[in-house]
Amino acid sequence: MFRSKSLDEPDEVIPFERGRADLVKLGALTVGRVTHEPGWSWSKHVKPLVGTEWCESHHLGLVLSGRIHVRLADGSEHEYGAGDVVEIPPGHDAWVVGDEAVVEFDFGGLRNWLPSNLDVGERVLVTILFTDIVDSTAELDRLGDRAWRGRLADHGDVVQRALDEFRGRLIKTTGDGILATFDGPARAVRAAVAIRSGVAALSMGVRAALHTGEVELVDGDLQGVAVHQAARLLGLAGSGDVLVSATTHDLLAGSGIPLVERGTHTLKGLVGERTVYAFEGEEVQVRPDR
Repeated sequence: MFRSKSLDEPDEVIPFERGRADLVKLGALTVGRVTHEPGWSWSKHVKPLVGTEWCESHHLGLVLSGRIHVRLADGSEHEYGAGDVVEIPPGHDAWVVGDEAVVEFDFGGLRNWLPSNLDVGERVLVTILFTDIVDSTAELDRLGDRAWRGRLADHGDVVQRALDEFRGRLIKTTGDGILATFDGPARAVRAAVAIRSGVAALSMGVRAALHTGEVELVDGDLQGVAVHQAARLLGLAGSGDVLVSATTHDLLAGSGIPLVERGTHTLKGLVGERTVYAFEGEEVQVRPDR
C-alpha cells in the first residue's frame, strides 16, 4: 500500500524554546523535521521539561544545515553538520554550534523526546513496563567491563526499537533494565515481547512485568503505588517471563493476547493477595493500534 505525507502539513507540531519539530507518522515510523535556533541546548531547554540527566532518546537523522555538538554519557564528544547522517544513542547532551540554525530530519527518536501523555506533576493512567537482564552480574564478571558495555549498547538498541514501534516512553534505565510507560496495555505487552525476542537473538535473557495504574512524574521519575506493584511483580519473574497484573489482564480482554494464570501472590509492601498472569507464546498477534 502506497502512502505519503508532507512535512509542510505535519500530523503534529511540537514547539519548544528556541525551536520546533514538525512530525508526520506512517505506521510505526515517525519522521520529524527539527529546527534548533542558535543558542539552543538540550540541557538548558529540554532537560527541565523531561527531568532526566541525559536525553534518553535514540536519534537517527540527516542534517540539512548548521552544526551540533554532542556529549555522550561516557564522556566522548562529537560534532556534525550539513550532509551528515548520524546515529546518537540514548544518554547524551547536545547544543547548537555557531550562529546558524540547525535543521535536520529525525527518524523515530522524537517519540519520547519531549513529554507527551505524562506531564510533570500530573497524575495519569498508564501501563508501566519494567524489564531486567537475567544474570547480568555473572555476565559482567564473565565478559569484563568493556565487552559488557557493548552488550548493554546492543540491548539498548533493541529496547529503543520496541519503544519507537509501540509508542512507549522511556522514563529511565536501571543499569541492566528499563522503566517505561505506554498509553495502552496491548502496546506495552507487544513491546515487552519484542524486547524479549530481540534480546534473545543476542543470547541474552530478559524478564518483564507490566501493571496499569495512576502515576505521577516527579523529578524525572515515576511515583505512585502502581510503580511499586509493577516493580514487585518483576521480582516474581524468571528468565523469559512477561508477567501481567490482574488489572492489566482485565484491560486486555478482547485483545487476542494469550495469558495464563500464575497463581496468587502477596507482594511486599502491598496489602492482600494478587492474581498474576503471564504471556504465553512467542509473538503477539494483535493489531499495532491496540
